[in-house]
Amino acid sequence: MSKLLVTGGAGFIGSNFIYYQLARHPEDQILCLDSLTYAGDIRTLRAAMERPNVEVVRGDITDRDTVFGVFGAYRPDMVVNFAAESHVDRSLRDPGLFLRTNLLGAQVLMDACLRWDVGRFHQVSTDEVYGDLPLERPELLFTESDPLRPSSPYAASKAAADLLVGAYVRTFRLRATISRCANNYGPRQFPEKLIPLTITRALAGEPVPVYGTGANVRDWLYVEDHCAAIDAVLRRGRSGEVYNIGGRCERSNLDVVRRILAALGRPESLITFVADRPGHDLRYALDAGKAAGELGWRPATGFDEGIGRTVRWYLDHRGWWEDILSGRYREENERLGGADAHRC
Repeated sequence: MSKLLVTGGAGFIGSNFIYYQLARHPEDQILCLDSLTYAGDIRTLRAAMERPNVEVVRGDITDRDTVFGVFGAYRPDMVVNFAAESHVDRSLRDPGLFLRTNLLGAQVLMDACLRWDVGRFHQVSTDEVYGDLPLERPELLFTESDPLRPSSPYAASKAAADLLVGAYVRTFRLRATISRCANNYGPRQFPEKLIPLTITRALAGEPVPVYGTGANVRDWLYVEDHCAAIDAVLRRGRSGEVYNIGGRCERSNLDVVRRILAALGRPESLITFVADRPGHDLRYALDAGKAAGELGWRPATGFDEGIGRTVRWYLDHRGWWEDILSGRYREENERLGGADAHRC
């Protein structure tokens, strides 16, 4: 039995990871620490909170007193840091918020790991730290040894956190790992991201915005496959190592939108091309050979299967995302989360 602290567990990937852990390691204890910002939704953890081995605490990872209090009381064996500001467009408007949460928050967590001698700290990063690849060179893939060349303030804040993790490993002997993942999709994703935005807009018969010409390419990974990869890194990964987690499933943004519209039986006339994002990366693609060779991990879900599952989930949980779009979910966060850090 292990005691696992999951930060950002009320968000998209974090909540899916908690359910993955409960299914694969039901004997483990899990504590979720989440500040319940706009992208956190306590409703995603309702079923998990019914389990006696799951606890949810509201708190900000940049608040040293709160974090140290949680670590001192819980004494985790492993920490997985999902907590992050992650929307690129928002980072263009407020870079400081992203640096505060994504970099300084990681520092506070690592300081706590050192103070309480935690066995493993895992930093969940992103393929965006590498910058981008040319569209005309499909054979090029990012490897873990490639330089970091982030384009957006979001990506720069994640790259800075990765470098800080490396410094803590070398200087303070922190037992830590990093994973850099492709674009995730699946259940419980906040509707501001491309795939859920397309689904919810299409179901409402509203225009579906696509940046530029829609030619930008992303590597897509179903969220459950990402959860399996992180679990493999925690259990079998080597401290101090970085692991790319890619799906080898490259699709242009326009192709993704068209695939979703077809699955929903909605017309492509809903597609509306809008002004491109400043500094918009052209292509992401990861070489995940290291994760396959060392951890035995490979993605198990093809894109068509994953998109089918995702579309069905949003169709079956319309009330969930309608409450997000209306803002009603915030009332639930406040009612269950309270104003200060405590057990929800």
